[in-house]
This record gives sequence, structure tokens and C-alpha cells, in this order.
Amino acid sequence: MVFFLSRVNLFIAFHLLLVTPIFAESSFSSNAISTTKFLDLAKDPQLFDWMVGIRRKIHENPELGYEEFETSELIRVELDKLGISYKYPVAVTGVIGFIGTGLPPFVALRADMDALPMQELVEWEHKSKVPGKMHACGHDAHVAMLLGAAKILKKHENEIRGTVVLVFQPAEEGGAGARKILDAGVLENISAIFGLHITPTFPIGEVAARAGPIFAGSGFFEATINGRGGHAAIPQHSIDPILAASNVIVSLQHIVSREANPLDSQVLTVGKFQGGGAFNVIPDSVTIGGTFRAFSRESFMQLRHRIEQVITGQAAVQRCNATVNFLDEEKPFFPPTVNNGDLHEFFQSVAGSLIGANKVKDLQPLMGSEDFAFYQEVFPGYFFLLGMEDASVERLELPHSPYYKINEDALPYGAALHASLATTYLLKLNQEVPVVEGKHHDEL
Repeated sequence: MVFFLSRVNLFIAFHLLLVTPIFAESSFSSNAISTTKFLDLAKDPQLFDWMVGIRRKIHENPELGYEEFETSELIRVELDKLGISYKYPVAVTGVIGFIGTGLPPFVALRADMDALPMQELVEWEHKSKVPGKMHACGHDAHVAMLLGAAKILKKHENEIRGTVVLVFQPAEEGGAGARKILDAGVLENISAIFGLHITPTFPIGEVAARAGPIFAGSGFFEATINGRGGHAAIPQHSIDPILAASNVIVSLQHIVSREANPLDSQVLTVGKFQGGGAFNVIPDSVTIGGTFRAFSRESFMQLRHRIEQVITGQAAVQRCNATVNFLDEEKPFFPPTVNNGDLHEFFQSVAGSLIGANKVKDLQPLMGSEDFAFYQEVFPGYFFLLGMEDASVERLELPHSPYYKINEDALPYGAALHASLATTYLLKLNQEVPVVEGKHHDEL
């Protein structure tokens, strides 16, 4: 990691900052809140090592969605040490922390906590200790960065013009933990929410985002096609579900290629085909399954409608019957992740002040999905990618790889961006709509 000051000078600068206001209301009028000082604080060796230690503890003990009990306990222990109040449990294992006045306006920062059901193949000192489970999507780093931001913000709590809400969320990986957080009713008066995802697709110290759709809405389906089994040598006495399923799969591809607007990106992929276990036996049934994605709710619902029509219709053509399950409970629909336009301008200004305007990149929409979208359907939200690639050291694998690794030098950038976005937005809200005592709902 590169430091811009010597260790002695950084130590002096850090302690001067502890007694010098980092942000002042008057400074926001020039669209800069001395946010570079947040990055200096986040890069302090003591804070950096603390974040790294937290990240590694979480990495060694990965937990799947709604099972993040040890991760949640670690978070609560650190919040207790910092003197930060919180609500727990929320959505089974979630933790909601509060820094600031406890009064409006409220701005939220979110980090997901869950791991993936896969075996880590990276050999290193802090490899996962749980067989078949791994933090292969960076959520361990997300938690560490949000705790790092919390530590910075707590030291300057008397300067916060409102309340920063820390959302440590369970079950992002298919479990719709964000929806359960919202259902718990703990974020009812939020003015805006910010979230990030660490990525190896951009260099360290860069961020990428866009206004409008950033990730697609996603859903899953599973269909059982029933025929009549029999001997493969006398197919006339059977009703072949494998043939029917094959026709179904081909016909499903026509939905996107022949029915969807080419300028409205959509994906429909069949990734599961199970049927039969012998070379000379026609099975009674076949099960297929897959995923479908689109950048608008309308396109998504049309896809869902046509998937069911095509499967049942094509099965009937082959004298089979089919049932379609969209797995709404096991794998809930994720809406498209759509960044608020006003927050995009705000993000560009704050991130540009912190890391330099040349490090704030435009992001093309991606077909991946993110349950942060549930928050965006309720109040203004903004999600961005934080780069961690250092090609001079090594090429990092993409998320969900058993060889996935984190460049921990990126942690200070995430912590500083969290702190800068929250405090600057609170100042902005105070300037736009002054809070009148006795005229607001003072509970989150």
C-alpha cells in the first residue's frame, strides 16, 4: 500500500484531524467538504490494519444467508467497542447501527455479510476454515469497509448533521435479505442509501457507476415435463419428455431473439436439464431450470409470462404436460438496480473530490443482479463499483470463483467513500431543507 506521508507526518496529521473539523456546512457550497481527509484517515496504518484483521476473521469463518450469526456477533462487538448503538436482530442476523444526532435527516450505508456455498481453492494463511463455504464475492471486505467508515464517523460524531444508518445486511446471495430488512420496518425515514461492491475489473483507487439501470432484474424458473416412460427400442409406446424438453429449450430462446426489442437487453438461459439414468430407457419426466434477466420490471414480467406459456405449450405439442415453478420463496425475484439520477451527480462530485475526477469512470449496464435494488424501489439509492485491480502484482479472478482474492489495499477507499457520501449528503439535506424543531418525525 502506498502512503503519501511519512509514518511520522501521517501520525501528526491524523491527530491534528481529530481536533480539526473535517467538514463544515459552509464548505459544501463550493461542492467540496475536504473529503480527501477521510481518505487520509482511512489509510492510517492503525485503522488499515484493523480493517484487514476484521476482513480476515470474517473470511476464515464464512456463513451462508440468514446463518451469519458469528459475523453478526463480530460486528456487534466492534460497534460496542466504538460506542455505536444498534438494533439487533433485524431480518434474522442483520444489524442496524446509528451514528450522529439520532434525528433526521437519515442517510444509510449498506454492507452485505453472507458467503457462498463453494470450496475455497486459494491456499493462504486465512483460507476458509469451513468446508464448502467461501467468501467469494467480497462481502467480508464490504463489512470491513463499513466498519472502517463507522470508526471514522464516530470520532467526528459531533459534526454530523443528522444520522448515518449502518445497514449490515444478511442474505444478498439469492436470499433477498434487503427485502427482509425493509419488511422489518427499520428504514422507514431514510432520505437516501448508498452501497458498493468491490471488483477486480477496475484498478485500485477507481470507482465506476452510472445513472439509471446498472444491474438487471433477475428471476429463476424450474419446470417439470411429464410424459410416459418406456423402452427406448419401442418409443411408439411412450411419450418422450426428453424430446419435449429439447423443443421447449429451443423455443425459449426465440422469446429474446424474436419477441424482445433488440435495444431492450434481456437474457434467458437454461442451465439445468435432468432426466433419465439409463441409455435404453425413456424416462417418465424431465426437469429443466434456468434464469431470466431484464433491465425493466415490465420486460421482466413479460419474460416471465412468456416462459410459462412456451413451456406448457411446447410440452403439449409433444403430448406431455408441464408445470412451471418460479421459485418465489427459494430464489426471490430481484428487481433491476436503478441508480437515482440526482444521486449520480452527487456521487460524481463527492468521489471526484476524494479520489480525483479522472478516477470516476462510467459503467456499462451489467446482466448481474443485486438485491440493493429492493432499497431503491422504496427510497433514492445509489450503487457503485470499487476497483481493486493491481496488474503489477497479480490478475485477480472474478467473483464466484474458488480462486477469488481481495486486494486489501482497496479497503481504505471504500471506508472513505462511505464516510464522505454519508456526511456530505447530510450537509446537503440540511442546506436544502432546514430541520425545524418539533416539526419532524424524529424516529427512524
